[in-house]
Amino acid sequence: MKVIGVSGLPGSGKSLVSNISKKYGVYVIKMGDIVREEAEKRNEDSGTTAINLRKEHGQYVLAKFTIVKIRKLFKSNTNYKKELVFIVDGIRSPHEVKMFKKYFKNFVLLSIFSSPKTRFNRLKNRNRSDDSVHIKDFHKRDERELSFGIGTVISTSDYIIINEEGIGKYKNQINKFFQNEIPSKF
Repeated sequence: MKVIGVSGLPGSGKSLVSNISKKYGVYVIKMGDIVREEAEKRNEDSGTTAINLRKEHGQYVLAKFTIVKIRKLFKSNTNYKKELVFIVDGIRSPHEVKMFKKYFKNFVLLSIFSSPKTRFNRLKNRNRSDDSVHIKDFHKRDERELSFGIGTVISTSDYIIINEEGIGKYKNQINKFFQNEIPSKF
């Protein structure tokens, strides 16, 4: 089993990594989906839930939920001839990285970087419920993400892709990453 973590600030392009990974037969687990599901149960916005989960259960909480999900998927896999690869989309904390490295010896961390201006424009166009369409809210969300330690995560990544020069070049960089990281035996 191989686990690849993906990190990056909102609007950097993590979702495209996850989408492209599917053509390589990779399982995708989005940590943001875990937060959004819990936020819906609590009737809170996802930002508040992300903070509250960490306060209530510690800095490792989302990694723990994700590891449980990975293990269930691994155990339910009936195709044992094929090595499984998982993408964990949305790593934000060095605590999460530490947990994944503890449980998965082949853990690799990829971070996506885009400038604030580029990310803000993408978020305005994406229009997901938790996206910031006002610059003040955008900065507030970035500050929250940075308070979780995402800056440290990005700066200590095994790989970084800069996503500033158009979708075609970005897709090529993602495909090159997967071709290098997912051996043909996978």
